Amino acid sequence: MPALSSGKRAPDVSLPLLGGGKFDLAAALKRGPVLLVFFKISCPVCQMALPYIERIHKQASTSKLQIVGVSQNDAKQTTEFNKEYGVTFPVALDDPDRYAVSNAYGLTNVPTLFLIGTGGTIEMSSVGWSRADVQSVADAVAAEDAGKRVTAFNPGEDVPAFKAG
Repeated sequence: MPALSSGKRAPDVSLPLLGGGKFDLAAALKRGPVLLVFFKISCPVCQMALPYIERIHKQASTSKLQIVGVSQNDAKQTTEFNKEYGVTFPVALDDPDRYAVSNAYGLTNVPTLFLIGTGGTIEMSSVGWSRADVQSVADAVAAEDAGKRVTAFNPGEDVPAFKAG
């Protein structure tokens, strides 16, 4: 089963957050759109991708768009990954034995991004690394933030257009 596509209703998500608390998608959508970023710490494409998502997160301080990672690893491994790759956005923990939420979203590869609008509909579904899709997330943050310039990529960086997850 392929990852859920744009236009589909996003399945409910209720997962523990790294560091305590819970992430509930329905509650988050009441505050604004949500970007779910599914990843696994051993995935080299995830290791490349998450620092770019982090750049967007740092620039989204006044945006309503919420960026939430969904790790397919346990808390200890995810904490180490976050330190190594500089991830500071909230990260929820999918059950690494059953992957209930990952399966509900039809994941076949990571990283996978889902931009979910406030109505609960998936506006963007991106499997693997897509520079264009990450740029569209930066553009969505800029649009939410009254045209603020949001950059995922620095001038002169050699960033591939696509990498399979």
